[in-house]
Amino acid sequence: QVQLVESGGGLVQAGGSLRLSCTTSGRTQGSYAMGWFRQAPGKEREFVAAFSRSGSSTLYGDSVKGRFTISRDNAKNTVFLQMNSLKPEDTAVYYCAARISGLAQSPTLYNYWGQGTQVTVSS
Repeated sequence: QVQLVESGGGLVQAGGSLRLSCTTSGRTQGSYAMGWFRQAPGKEREFVAAFSRSGSSTLYGDSVKGRFTISRDNAKNTVFLQMNSLKPEDTAVYYCAARISGLAQSPTLYNYWGQGTQVTVSS
């Protein structure tokens, strides 16, 4: 079992940056592939980025490639999502998720979820 808590969301102007954090408790972070997803009102949950269990592989959604970076600090049991060049269409609730197996983009394949943190990008 693992618990996930996101933080770092807020309101930012277009072109700005935010860094989200996801702190895990329970089993060590190295036991899971970790992912970030987002969901805007009226839309399906969208894959943003993910880290493999070993940390050696990453995946990014097409809409965030080149602007967002996922990283992790295993000593602090924390995963980060650095978001640069933010756009109004990035506005959503951002969720951290953990998966027992390897990298995946489908939210249905993740076993544990945080409560989400709101990111709002104004134009």
